[in-house]
Amino acid sequence: MNGYYSVFNPRGEKIADCGNQKDAVNLIGMRNARWEGHCYTFIPLSGDIIDINSTKQLPTKDIIVNMDGGVGGSWKEVSDEEFDELFDFSKQKQLPD
Repeated sequence: MNGYYSVFNPRGEKIADCGNQKDAVNLIGMRNARWEGHCYTFIPLSGDIIDINSTKQLPTKDIIVNMDGGVGGSWKEVSDEEFDELFDFSKQKQLPD
């Protein structure tokens, strides 16, 4: 999880932000040598922001996957007619109601 550690003095005032827990604990150890009661808390950062209304899309039409274990160069574009011949869904059995 992404985030940072905020270190506070006994009065609740923030004294530092640390990038990892080890640094926060180290700082508290040094500060508590003179004044007890320092603490830290983890502040999580939000993840990636995704625009779900984006109109940009990757092309997904006319892709045939070679299931015979071919690697590299096994992709080819096909026409709509060739696709319909390969995947004739009209012959597919329908489930009874």
